[in-house]
Amino acid sequence: MKYIGAHVSTAGGVENAPLNAAAIGAKAFALFTKNQRQWNAPPLSEKSIEKFKENCRIHGFDPSHILPHDSYLINLGHPGKDELAKSRAAFLDEMQRCEQLGLSMLNFHPGSHLKLVSPEDSLKIIAESINTALDKTKGVTAVIENTAGQGSNLGHTFEQIRYIIDLIGDKERVGVCLDTCHTYTAGYELVTPEGYEETFRQFDSVIGFSYLRGIHLNDSMKPLGSHVDRHDSIGKGLLGIEFFRRMMNDSRFDNIPVILETPDEELWKEEISLLYNLISH
Repeated sequence: MKYIGAHVSTAGGVENAPLNAAAIGAKAFALFTKNQRQWNAPPLSEKSIEKFKENCRIHGFDPSHILPHDSYLINLGHPGKDELAKSRAAFLDEMQRCEQLGLSMLNFHPGSHLKLVSPEDSLKIIAESINTALDKTKGVTAVIENTAGQGSNLGHTFEQIRYIIDLIGDKERVGVCLDTCHTYTAGYELVTPEGYEETFRQFDSVIGFSYLRGIHLNDSMKPLGSHVDRHDSIGKGLLGIEFFRRMMNDSRFDNIPVILETPDEELWKEEISLLYNLISH
């Protein structure tokens, strides 16, 4: 079964995220547990935590179908000592917020080498950052999102993600989220049936579907291999509607959160309905 949703607003408190997801017909959702553009945020209140859990229960959202995203400021591969310490502290705070909310995953972009160290050295720093956070938390899986490879961002090849995974101590608590726009603009062909099959054959061979914890389902404004991260609405970009039909009927993407981050949130309800209608019965 497909669990499709979107990255919804938490305006007014995290407890509103499940309500916003239910309002668009979602069976899954993503959220920020704090302001994603600020380093510090007040701790979650007991009232917010309990209300969040209650609203998830009322609307039938299981933790396995909720994919929180960390702050965009965090860079777990930062080569600077002070900057890295700041990012690691913020990441740990995000993991602990997930613990408090009863959530089982935290999705994040791996990090950037900033052209100050080699990609390999930065990947090692990222893995060490993840291990540090896992050692200090329980029950939350660190979910690495693939990137488009814009600038010095790492994690745009399956091999780079595998490199990180290989250095993680607790393999049970690391996973992967594939963003379809990022995958395409990183250079993995998804549009033709042959390209689609080859891309996911490579993913399974290099990383393995056993690590897949979620999908960010986005069309792409930018072409194959452009390394530019620009999401488009479903069927309106370069991936095209047939790609989404193929994915909706691929059982390898069952039972995980499939999250829209498409640019027009006014279309989310319509896009979710469209995607469910693409499934062959």
